[in-house]
Amino acid sequence: MGETFRALVLDQQDKSVVGSFKTLEIDDLPEGEVLVRVKWSTLNYKDGMILNGLGRLVRTYPHVPGVDFSGEVVSSSDDRYKPGDEVVLTGWRVGEAHWGGYGQFARVKADWLVHLPNGLDGAEAMAIGTAGFTSMLAVMALEEQGVSPKQDGEVLVTGAAGGVGSVAVSILSALGYRVAASTGREETHAYLRELGAITIIDRNELTDTSKPLLTERWIGAIDSVASTTLAHVLSEMKYHGVVSACGLAGGPDLPATVIPFLLRGVRLIGIDSVMCPYETRIKAWQRLASELPKDHLAAATTKVALSDILPWGERILKGQVKGRLLIDVQDC
Repeated sequence: MGETFRALVLDQQDKSVVGSFKTLEIDDLPEGEVLVRVKWSTLNYKDGMILNGLGRLVRTYPHVPGVDFSGEVVSSSDDRYKPGDEVVLTGWRVGEAHWGGYGQFARVKADWLVHLPNGLDGAEAMAIGTAGFTSMLAVMALEEQGVSPKQDGEVLVTGAAGGVGSVAVSILSALGYRVAASTGREETHAYLRELGAITIIDRNELTDTSKPLLTERWIGAIDSVASTTLAHVLSEMKYHGVVSACGLAGGPDLPATVIPFLLRGVRLIGIDSVMCPYETRIKAWQRLASELPKDHLAAATTKVALSDILPWGERILKGQVKGRLLIDVQDC
């Protein structure tokens, strides 16, 4: 018998998905060039969907979920990685099509990993996770389209109290932008101001889609909600404003018109963190290591044991998770 480890395993029972903790062997892991001892993971909105069997994201069971992880290389057939290297994985459909980080070991393709950047430890990297990584990609997209802290106006962050939004507020404020944070939870207002938000917007103010153009308000926006919220935000963008769209917590639809694009030159940029190219990943992680305030990250993070993760999957889908969830994978 080979070395054993503990993992959260999802099984399909009738039409439901049920999760339980099981003892597995290293030989049970899928193929890959690099074996990693997983130390930390996190909970993203997509993880919540997978844990609850939603969206047909997982097609083959049994399955080990967890779209992110950080840990230490145990063995590698790829020269880029050697035993003892600290690595991070986000994206590449790990946790969906390939077993993920909710187990104490993972075996993955070398191309999916990046070395832990200087200035971050593994726990901090997972406190950031896919959500924070996506936030940085969204900020970089705004910058590439010419949005600057020198402009007169605010950058709006929707879903601001969630994982993507919390990190986006923190990064933008640290870079010198004036940040407006939208949330539906009054109890998060003080928290968002601590992260650097200047203005708090009730999410109910961003639901009117009856007019294609409203008063110009935002020089840029990072939206993780979509649906009527994104449609409303587009109608309030300033001339040549830019929106980074990176989520669909409110639904996948977009009940908007082309008027903001034609009459105000508004630009809507899609953010894909799953298949993001390697060089862009490196740049984004390096910037997160150097530009994301560590005190903000700590304030936005709740630590839980992997053994306690299942109820949190339902909470994140209901919008009941504030900030980022750091999972101690060895504690299961």
